This record gives sequence, structure tokens and C-alpha cells, in this order.
Amino acid sequence: MGFFISASCDLQMRGPMTGVLPNQQIQAMIAAGAIQTAAPLVTGQLQPASLDLRLGAVAYRVRASFLAGDGRSIAARLPAFEMHRMDLTDGAVLEKGCVYLVPLQESLALPDDVSAVANAKSSTGRLDLLTRTITDGGTEFDRIPAGYHGPLYAEICPRSFSVLVRSGMRLNQIRFRSGSARLDDGALRALHARVPLVDGAPVISDGLAFSVDLAPTDGDLVGYRAKPHTGVIDLDLIGHYDPAAFWEEIRTRDGQIILDPGAFYILVSREAVCIPPDYAAEMAPYLAMVGEFRVHYAGFFDPGFGYAAAGGAGSRGVLEVRCHESPFALEHGQIVGRLVYEQMAATPQQLYGQGIASNYQGQGLKLSKHFR
Repeated sequence: MGFFISASCDLQMRGPMTGVLPNQQIQAMIAAGAIQTAAPLVTGQLQPASLDLRLGAVAYRVRASFLAGDGRSIAARLPAFEMHRMDLTDGAVLEKGCVYLVPLQESLALPDDVSAVANAKSSTGRLDLLTRTITDGGTEFDRIPAGYHGPLYAEICPRSFSVLVRSGMRLNQIRFRSGSARLDDGALRALHARVPLVDGAPVISDGLAFSVDLAPTDGDLVGYRAKPHTGVIDLDLIGHYDPAAFWEEIRTRDGQIILDPGAFYILVSREAVCIPPDYAAEMAPYLAMVGEFRVHYAGFFDPGFGYAAAGGAGSRGVLEVRCHESPFALEHGQIVGRLVYEQMAATPQQLYGQGIASNYQGQGLKLSKHFR
């Protein structure tokens, strides 16, 4: 596509570009009408390699999760699923175990050579707040094909805690790509030789593998398990809640914990990872058959995450884990996921951790920003 912003902020074109689009190109897409917003952007909405998406003014309680399907629109299908609707202007509670559909304030008119992928923001994932993006004509979640013209919707299902949300809140984010951006294993090894991506010998196989840390150097706290019966979390309240009211501490000294079926856990990776300025990364499951559990991810790692020049010295990945049908013994060092690295189309004008609200730079085991 090749959008960029000149010094005078005029939209210009240059040769074809391949990779994940940085913030200045996302800004150019907004100026060109490829991204349309119901209201001007707010501070912090534009990230180094992604755009936060804002909730609209109404939430629809639906009886089941659904996709529009090829050739069909969400608006046409919604009446068959809608149970009731709520005004989000002054806030409304989304209840644990229910499914909601919320039109977003952003819509798209993508060029034919630009596709998009969406994912939950870090704080959203750490609350076990399942948030996925759907579109008209969509046949899968969080994937927007090149050339898509139409609205965006957030499907929200609180799984551990009921939450209070308002119009304008940002629960998910979107990243744009031109062409194929993913690094193969050979390119990933070459990148690690230039800029160490982990603190130690890398395990590279279909991405950069990472494992779980159940043997901390200090103490025996290895994670948290969500309590089953708690109060409501107001997503506007930062550093407000006592963790003990919502989480049980998980401690061990033998490098092993037993995951309970249906329970939700916050754990941390053993490896500290780095995302250099010209790259972005996405977390993905390692293998479905590694155990009776699923690791859920907020997903996006922006350029500069854990990068020393951006204020980091490697940052560990927080793992959002849910056990399936039977108890499972999780061991220290067990590989549970991988990082898929992608080339940026250009270096972002702003890196993660440099002059922007970057809540998780240099993190270790950490709950969402809502907790003290």
C-alpha cells in the first residue's frame, strides 16, 4: 500500500511496502478514509503497531456467540440472537457467563492489499474477558480480509468476573498488514544472532517457544487463580482493587502446580523476551496436545516491548491459562506457547515504553492494571 505521513502531514504514496503497518501509516489510513472513526482519536488510542478500538453506545445481550457468515451482515442476523439491549453511555454491567455484542466506533474501508487482525488488549485478557472482533461477511473471529468495507463489532463474554463498561472504553485492538510479514525459523535465528530475543538459548520451531516459570528466584509465589464469586470490576478504575478480593495466590516450592478444570490462572513465562523496533510479535498456542489446558493470549507485542533502548531489559510474557476437562500437572519449564515475529513495514515513530502509556514494560508476574 505504501501510505506514510510526511513532515507536513500530507498523505503521500511511495513504493509497495510489506509488513505490519506502524503508527504513522495507521494515521495516514485514517486521513485517507481507510479507517473511519465516529469521534476523533483519543490520547493513547494509537499504539506503535496497532489501533485500540472503542466501544459504541449500546450493548446487545445475545443468546449465543455467532458469526455473520459469507454474504451476510451482523445487523441482519442480530434479531435472531438479541435478548435485550443496554445503553453504555453512563455505564452498564456485563455479567459473567453472558455474551454481548457491541458495535465499535471504528469502521474500515481497507485497500485491496491491506488486511487486518484483531485481538484483546493485555488488560482485557488478564481479566479473562473474552473479547473478539467480528465483521459483516465474516467466517472467523478477529480476522479481517484485505479490501473489507464495513463496520466492526466486539463480541464480549466475561468468563471470570462481571465488569462495568462504558461507551468509549478500549477492550480490543487491531493491527494492519500489507503482504506476508511473518519470519520463518531461519530468519528468526538470524534476528536472534543480531539482537537477543530471549535471555538464554532460544528454542525456535515455528516461532520462538516460551515456557512457564514455576520456580521463581525469590519466594514461592508463581501465579494467581480467579476466585469464583466476586464483585464487579469497573474497568475505568486503575490500581483500585485489592487482589485478595478477586484472586487466590498460587504458591509452590517443587516446580509443579495442579490445574483445576474450569479454573482461570495468571502465570508468567520463564523467558524474558525482546521485540526490536523493526518487528512486532503475536503470541500463539504451542501445541494443542501438550496438555489438558489452553493458554489464552491478549496477543500483540508492539515494537520496543522489552527492548533496552525503549526502557526495557527483556519483559516476560504473562500467561492466561484455563484448564479443560481433567486436572493437569503443569511443570516448571514446560513449553506452553510461541511468539510469532513479523517484519514491520517501517519503524514506528513511537516505540512501546517510550513516552506512551505502556503498563507492562519490564513486567514479571503481574495482574491487570486495575489491581493494587
